[in-house]
Amino acid sequence: MATWDDVRRITLALPETSESPSHGELPAWRVKDKSFVWERPLRKGDIAALGDAAPNGPILGARVPDLGAKEALLVDDPDVYFTTPHFDGYPAVLVRLDRIAVEELTELVVEAWYARAPKRLAATYRAASTPANADDPVEPVG
Repeated sequence: MATWDDVRRITLALPETSESPSHGELPAWRVKDKSFVWERPLRKGDIAALGDAAPNGPILGARVPDLGAKEALLVDDPDVYFTTPHFDGYPAVLVRLDRIAVEELTELVVEAWYARAPKRLAATYRAASTPANADDPVEPVG
């Protein structure tokens, strides 16, 4: 399962990303001064709202493209993704870091980055990350 070291490695590999403390000493990762993922421990109000469902482990906050994407994640894997009333109407999810696979974390972080990166930077990165013949069918080897 994923760790804060994985979050740090994945985020800092993305263009024009920086790490800086947010809300005191908690790490947050930004692209062009817009945060896209951050450490988000539960607060008293969150714990009260979640009750027995409140997780104990490390929690990552992540931006998502829109509320539809948020709902899809929450329904798709409620053991990993959750939210609190604090995030109602806000395109972000909370992630049980110790329950998400590194591959899925990578996908989530990259999508969060795209949601916050300037359009030109995102387009340049997408073009550089897409194989030249991505639309061509892959021929079997052998």
